[in-house]
Amino acid sequence: MTEIRDGRTAITMVVVMITSFITPFMVNAISLVIPAIGLEFGASQSMLNWVVSGFLIATAAFLLPFGRLADQYGRKRIFMLGMMFLAASSLGCVLSPSLAFLIFFRVIQGISSAMILGTSMAILTSIVPPQSRGKALGFISATTYMGLSCGPPLGGLISSAFSWRAVFVFNMAIALFVLFLTGWKLKGEWKGEASKIDGGGIVFCILAQGLMLFGLNNLASGLLHQASFVLGLILLVVFFIYEKRHSNPLIQLESIMKNRTFAFSNLSALINYSATFAMTFLISLYLQAALQLDAVFAGLILLIQPVIMVVLSPVAGLLSDKLPSRVLASIGMVICVFSLFLFIFLSAETPVLYVIFILSLTGVGFALFITPNTNAIMSSVDKTLYGVASSILGNMRLIGQSLSMAIVSLITSVFIRDMSIASAGYVDGLLISIRTSFIVFAALGCLGVLSSLVKAR
Repeated sequence: MTEIRDGRTAITMVVVMITSFITPFMVNAISLVIPAIGLEFGASQSMLNWVVSGFLIATAAFLLPFGRLADQYGRKRIFMLGMMFLAASSLGCVLSPSLAFLIFFRVIQGISSAMILGTSMAILTSIVPPQSRGKALGFISATTYMGLSCGPPLGGLISSAFSWRAVFVFNMAIALFVLFLTGWKLKGEWKGEASKIDGGGIVFCILAQGLMLFGLNNLASGLLHQASFVLGLILLVVFFIYEKRHSNPLIQLESIMKNRTFAFSNLSALINYSATFAMTFLISLYLQAALQLDAVFAGLILLIQPVIMVVLSPVAGLLSDKLPSRVLASIGMVICVFSLFLFIFLSAETPVLYVIFILSLTGVGFALFITPNTNAIMSSVDKTLYGVASSILGNMRLIGQSLSMAIVSLITSVFIRDMSIASAGYVDGLLISIRTSFIVFAALGCLGVLSSLVKAR
């Protein structure tokens, strides 16, 4: 029995590690080839932002519902469906004849990623015992950062050798391989307690988050987005009221609020991603537009941060099994805030070594924050709620990422407006946007430090 259990754990680790590679790889690879996409379609900066934001909004809106459905109907079943849709939508991105089609298929990719992210971590946590969970999550985090590492250089190489469309071919190949490996080797199924599905809660959750984030990502563009944001906020309030009164809600709000570790760890994750996610997007544009570096060299520079995270994440995971995870996460958040502050001083004459130093510092902060924070969250709930807990954590991450891109979209809409990358004055507007964005991000990071310290006490 032990060998069978160990063998199943090893296969699960392989599947989840490959899965953890896909999304961060795609996000960073797409961020790097955004200039190439913009040049091919002649798109404005505001439209290019939706190539990233459309994916994130869809993932955030559908993540929690799919996590709940996975607890009900089977985590492996939802996971495999997600992989099928991910492969199909990647093919759609490859064949997209216009930017509108590309954004549409990126939204489908986001829905597919919600099915995958809401189940993969829950499957792993269902198998790995609590005393080894930090170590396992450390390796998963290392793989995630490996995806971040490979995204810029590999995306740059693929784009330079073929085109930006080839990046989606690579993603489709990985999705098909994981689908085959899961069906062939990963036996068994994992579910929570059977109960009636909260259909109303699912609808309110998707509409509230989708409308709110859609409006937020282009709030300054006009009445449509402003109305969408306000309607999303209203529906979010309705969702919480509905859930509180429902006999079998999508999320147990009262239980979450009483679970101090779970609540504050998720709040810290939300703030961390809100303050840091758009950094790669901005620095990619900065290196290529302001410093005039080619895509491959820019990708190698962006490789620094995730490589450090790959090295340090397993160490942070081991430490979180022996030391208070909350304290480690707080230290990591402080380091992240300091690195965000240093990015404020970028200019067209900034030495590349300065950028490399800040990216290295950010990598240390991320490694110390994310793995211990994840371990604290997943270890604070009952095993029947792993799917929901994993989804809420993923939801905080993706809402944070969407908020981060929304902040950038709002700032660039003021200083860059609809100028294309080749336009005169684009670099000056970009530099002002970068400085303003990192001032906001550093301020947000300070709130994250406070949240982590409260959690630690």
